[in-house]
Amino acid sequence: MKKRIVFTGGGSAGHVTVNLALIPHFLESGWEVAYIGSTSGIEKELVAGLAGVQYVGISTGKLRRYFDWKNVTDPMRVAKGIGEAFLFLRRWKPDVIFSKGGFVSVPVVLGAWMNRLPVVIHESDLTPGLANRLSVPFASKVCVTFPETVQHLPQAKGVHVGAVIRDELLKGSREHGISYCGFTPKKPILLVMGGSLGARRINEVIRSQLSALLESYQVVHICGKGQCDDSIKRAGYRQYEYVKEELPDLLAMADMVVSRAGSNAIFEYLALRKPMLLIPLPKAASRGDQIVNARSFEKRGFCEVLLEEELTESTFLAALKKLEENRFQLLNRMKEDPHTDSLVKVIALLEQTAG
Repeated sequence: MKKRIVFTGGGSAGHVTVNLALIPHFLESGWEVAYIGSTSGIEKELVAGLAGVQYVGISTGKLRRYFDWKNVTDPMRVAKGIGEAFLFLRRWKPDVIFSKGGFVSVPVVLGAWMNRLPVVIHESDLTPGLANRLSVPFASKVCVTFPETVQHLPQAKGVHVGAVIRDELLKGSREHGISYCGFTPKKPILLVMGGSLGARRINEVIRSQLSALLESYQVVHICGKGQCDDSIKRAGYRQYEYVKEELPDLLAMADMVVSRAGSNAIFEYLALRKPMLLIPLPKAASRGDQIVNARSFEKRGFCEVLLEEELTESTFLAALKKLEENRFQLLNRMKEDPHTDSLVKVIALLEQTAG
């Protein structure tokens, strides 16, 4: 009988990318694979079309740090999601569940615990997010990216594996990326990544300073869903809501990156040796995890950091100039970072947990 694995995680691309890195191995190894996510989140958009993967949508909600009437109704949605996850897991009987986090994962982890099924969690950020903190008591093991994260977890549960990088990101073609964007190889290329949901303030600054940027760079701008501005047509500037198959090529061609500071993304830039200007999501819009991530990378000499609270047209151009000036110093520090085969470690732990 074939072994079975369930993946879960969603709400943002960062809660899906590690799963996307792992899924091909289990399919190639003959496992049956299912993915439990929300009925309409980005995880469905990224996963539902994958050959060989059964996608199961459940009800979900989230705990907000601000007043919203959905805080009244979402607990009922979460309870419904727990029931839906429990019933699917009882019927399908997977050997192991892998949870990447996000609030859609909490009902799945609880449903697994109710079925006495083993769960392995992955935490990308330096400090665990709320969804993972709720899930940790019900997990067998917790894989972490930063070694410091282990101290925030129960003894013997935390396993430092490092960053899980998708294999396809390492196989991009600079030439294909340049051709896709209609760029020239003779001028530096700046890649701006706002994340899957976009970064409105970053987008505004890029567009307001586009003329100045195009004097020195070609710019490929990943804006986020619904945030493209079709009125802007400039030579040397390309904008996309989101890219999937072409992302490895765009990363390969980029000389520098401007980005949010989600853990998965910044470790991908590190693996690809891309000098980065990080503009972390501010505390007003998050729990501050991206600021912690960015400061950790800054301390290690991998990036420049500009807080969104300090982001203006002038500070952005100054920070970008500093990144350009320190580019080769950052590259040298990145090259000193030891590469660990995190993907192999996580796969081995999942296979061991499945028995």
